[in-house]
Amino acid sequence: MEPPPLNAVPDFAPSTAARAPDSINGLHYPCGRWVPGTAETHEILPGIFWVRMGLPFGLDHINLWVLDAGDGWAIVDTGVGLPASKASWEALLAGPFAGKPVTRVIVTHYHPDHLGMAGWLCRKYDVPLEITRTEYLLARTLILDVRDAPPDEAVAFSVRAGWSEEQVAAMKAKAWGSFGKIITRMPAGFKRLKDGDVLNIGARQWQVVVGRGHAPEHACLVSDGVMISGDQVLPRITSNVSVYPTEPYADPLGDWLESIDRLRAIPDDVLVLPAHNEPFQGLHTRLDQLAADHAAKLEKLEAFCATPRTAVDCFAALFRRPIGEADYGLATGETVAHLHWLEERGRVHRVSDSSGVDRFIRA
Repeated sequence: MEPPPLNAVPDFAPSTAARAPDSINGLHYPCGRWVPGTAETHEILPGIFWVRMGLPFGLDHINLWVLDAGDGWAIVDTGVGLPASKASWEALLAGPFAGKPVTRVIVTHYHPDHLGMAGWLCRKYDVPLEITRTEYLLARTLILDVRDAPPDEAVAFSVRAGWSEEQVAAMKAKAWGSFGKIITRMPAGFKRLKDGDVLNIGARQWQVVVGRGHAPEHACLVSDGVMISGDQVLPRITSNVSVYPTEPYADPLGDWLESIDRLRAIPDDVLVLPAHNEPFQGLHTRLDQLAADHAAKLEKLEAFCATPRTAVDCFAALFRRPIGEADYGLATGETVAHLHWLEERGRVHRVSDSSGVDRFIRA
């Protein structure tokens, strides 16, 4: 089957009115709701170019950032590894970015919409992939984990969460390991990014600030007055924080909330360049909103567990709409993350029955 087209955002020449600043829910959007079209760029600050590419998912776009490195271009995040993304990059590199080579490819974290085209770009320009160690190694592991059926550990994870027998049977009937299908071939080696590193790119210095929870070692880049936040801070949607079968007893929400506290050290007035939605100001306000949202969910979930509940039972407490089959895996991971946070802090206890199903009850 051919992949769906990735032209989620139409090409258009925005009017001045379309770019008018806007303020919503305590956040300021200097560009309003305007976005570049496919194969179009916008110089949001001197030497920092905004590119938006489409995605064939429920979330239909990603923001990519191209930095003027003087003798070339530094690309931060790359889009999903599908033919339409390649076509968009070819148009950009032959159009607005013609005349200078790509000299750096930097990826914030391992998810395919960020990493997908990195291998292709690195090979095309003979440059290393720059990424944190955990993100690189996790991506390589997931690409290699391809099987005719899911591993027993993944099945047990779904059983513990309270999936029905029919859902578990359907899961067992499917092949396992689609991650690599939307990742172009990764380089066999990489250049490591570490928390606190300083990257000299053109006229700017960018400090690497690592956040956790959405991904295990997510690299944000912070320079004078600007922050490339990847998925660590988004203005209008909440990044998915999930437990996965690869680390089934993890506490990623604990990591996420600790990262929120750590990111408050970044000045509040930076211009945040997120991977989704539009650039905004009001970093600390948004961090407060994210922390409050999870606190409210945790309080509601704890009260819901006055009666023993499976993770699937808890969908009703966490999500505003019914969860369909297409979203069952993500909803399970996010719900388990919230339950694990409560369990780690002694606010709920886990009880397992003879069939392997876990239920959580308020302490």
